This record gives sequence, C-alpha cells and structure tokens, in this order.
Amino acid sequence: MKTYLWFSLVFAVSLVGCGEKSGGKADGGGTNATSGSVASAPADYLRAAAKGQQDSVKTVDKASLDKAISLFNVDKGRYPKDLNELVQEKYIPQIPPTPFGTKLSYDANSGRIDVVKE
Repeated sequence: MKTYLWFSLVFAVSLVGCGEKSGGKADGGGTNATSGSVASAPADYLRAAAKGQQDSVKTVDKASLDKAISLFNVDKGRYPKDLNELVQEKYIPQIPPTPFGTKLSYDANSGRIDVVKE
C-alpha cells in the first residue's frame, strides 16, 4: 500500500512539474496553452482525428461519385445531366452528404465533380 501511495505521489509531482512554463518571458514564454500540453492532449487528438475523418470523407465520397459517373458514361454514352440522375438510374443509392461548409460542384459537360466551399 505504501508503494502504491509513493508511486502515486511521484506521478502527481511529475505531472505538476510538466505543466510549468519554462519560457522565461513575462508573457508566458510563447507556449500556446491549448496545444502541446499533457492536459490538452486528448482534446488535440480528438480534434486531429475529426479533421482527418472530414478529409477522408471528402476523398471517399468524391471517388465513389467519380466511379458512378464513369459507369454511367460507359453504359449510356454520355455524362449524367445532374447527380440526381445517378440516383434515379440506381448507380448510387443517394447523393452523399458533404462536410459542413462544403458542397458538390458537378460539370455535366466534362463529368467532373469537385467538393468546394460554400
């Protein structure tokens, strides 16, 4: 029991010591308090994971739409007039949602689709 308390105390002291700023300047040493510290590591990790997921959603959705447009072009000999035609002809089950603040831009002449900011 004493060993457990001893290690707990050493661990707590090391955490407190890690949280101190060592910049030496009066304004806080230039360290951003919201990133790079042990206390904010879980929040930083979740933020990075969410951003990575948003980036991968854009890539995966665009790739599946490109494939559906190509299949439509091979079958029909033309590009779809709009993305709803892909759904009506059952090339895709639905138009995939885009991340907040973005939309799909489709050019029927070239068959190109892009994810653009609104």
